Amino acid sequence: MGILNMTPDSFSGDGCFTGSPKPENPKAVNRALRLARRFVREGADIIDVGGESSRPGSKGISAKEEIRRVIPAIRALARTIKIPVSVDTCKPLVARHALDEGACIVNNIMGTKMEKSFLRMVRQYGAAIVLMHMRGTPRTMQRNVRYKDVISEIIDSLKKSMENCLEIGIKSDKIIVDPGIGFAKTAEHNLEVLKHLRRFTVLNRPLLIGVSRKSFIGKVLEKDVSQRLYGSLAAACVSIFNGAHIIRAHDVGPTKEAAMMTDAILSCSQSATIIGGRAGFRPTGGKNLVPRVEAPRASQGR
Repeated sequence: MGILNMTPDSFSGDGCFTGSPKPENPKAVNRALRLARRFVREGADIIDVGGESSRPGSKGISAKEEIRRVIPAIRALARTIKIPVSVDTCKPLVARHALDEGACIVNNIMGTKMEKSFLRMVRQYGAAIVLMHMRGTPRTMQRNVRYKDVISEIIDSLKKSMENCLEIGIKSDKIIVDPGIGFAKTAEHNLEVLKHLRRFTVLNRPLLIGVSRKSFIGKVLEKDVSQRLYGSLAAACVSIFNGAHIIRAHDVGPTKEAAMMTDAILSCSQSATIIGGRAGFRPTGGKNLVPRVEAPRASQGR
């Protein structure tokens, strides 16, 4: 899952949005299209478009401003690329506009606190949904990081969120879960979650992990955000080894290669032979693990 930030203040410093006061921002859309096309060439299976920073301590923006940032880009992407487009938002109005313009996944960082009206809308569109664990909001989340058993508490919260979705009528094969690395968790909590990801198999849903360039990597390696690629790749490989199905990443090319190599090792049987310098394996491949959603036609609005 390639990360496409339509923000002027992304923690990773790669936002496509310039902050122009004009309602339309063609330069930002063109930058987004160039980046998305590169992601596709590098092997992305999903493009995740977000317009509001969720870094610790960040302030929220209005739905109007978020729509101004993300909808022109999603409209252009849905008409241009052939892989699913996801919208990273916790606002119902933004999600509705994005789904109308061709997005088919809603990636909601407030997934464990979603209102039923939001869930009903997702069901009506037949979209997939990512349920992420977080306490509080991005501005307050790091004030509440005490857990008795961090893994069990995250699983219980996600389980309740899944039950809410199923009660509303969202099909189970449209649900993805995300333990929320970096959201209301210390660096030690993040490491513990990655180490024990296999415990999340009890949820029986695809597991999305977002570790790319995050601060816990910087804390371990003592590296600035611009120097966290190798740490991000290591965390991604461990995540795949421990059961992750979808890796959300800024650096799509390197992450895709690391994922393919990890898949190849994990799926190689003891009887595999080396032919022409390549092992005789059948890798699982990231595309086989993407939820059953299709990139709709641009005109498929509701």
